[in-house]
Amino acid sequence: MIATKDRAPYLQRALRSLEQQQGAPAFEVIVVDNGSSDATRVVAESFFARKSMAVRYRYEPRPNRGKARNAGVRGAQGRLILFCDDDVQAPGGWVAAHAHAHDRAGLVVSGPIVNVPSYDARPSPTLANFSRAFFCTCNVSLPRESFDAVGGFDEDFDLYGWEDTELGVRLRAAGMRRRFARDAYLWHVKPPLENTLAVESRKAVEKARMAVRFLRKQPSPRARLAAGLHPVNVWRGKHLLPDSLLTLYAGAACSPWVPRPLRTIARAQLLDGIYVRELLRALGE
Repeated sequence: MIATKDRAPYLQRALRSLEQQQGAPAFEVIVVDNGSSDATRVVAESFFARKSMAVRYRYEPRPNRGKARNAGVRGAQGRLILFCDDDVQAPGGWVAAHAHAHDRAGLVVSGPIVNVPSYDARPSPTLANFSRAFFCTCNVSLPRESFDAVGGFDEDFDLYGWEDTELGVRLRAAGMRRRFARDAYLWHVKPPLENTLAVESRKAVEKARMAVRFLRKQPSPRARLAAGLHPVNVWRGKHLLPDSLLTLYAGAACSPWVPRPLRTIARAQLLDGIYVRELLRALGE
């Protein structure tokens, strides 16, 4: 199941990779258009017309990832629900690997997410791609009945981030167990020219605001740790992240004169600083 908005070229490539799956049981692809103004519907319907795989299109006008994915699941007919994003490339055995991993009841199956800068880059996953995340909608599957039993995604998460983590908390509380299937990997395409600092900064602010919503719904020590609301981060956010330091990070992240490894570090520090400061601001701390 793919939820998408205004990313028709990405969607087309993702669907093409799903069209080339091998050794998989019968599956359908549900595309949920979350209020697009581009050719998203045309792309989805073109694959439906080709009849190379079962593709269905649904339209959810209100931009909300949880709402879109809930709509997609409601229209699904399969026993297992497999989620991915529109900016992925799935190797030929991806669907089969997820299906094979569900060899007993009560499992949430995830696989490695290999971030790449282009569609031409297709490295094999390494230990660096292992994740302890319980539920990440870029690459995860679970039984339909388990999804329904906990009520699906919480649609209160109407900005970027945390809706899948919050669902994972409820699935874990319901007794679901996590399995990490190393052969169920995919490539997550993040072109540098589109994955700009401005875009990532906006996401950091939205993610911080949704973290507050997550913490109010799941006020546990584990949730606070996951959201970065622990004593060290709180102290750092209050005393070690002045505007001057974030400005320095921003300058270093954008400067062509700074070596690429240092630009990468500066970018990561800037985005983390933006997130922590907005998190504390939103909490009133």
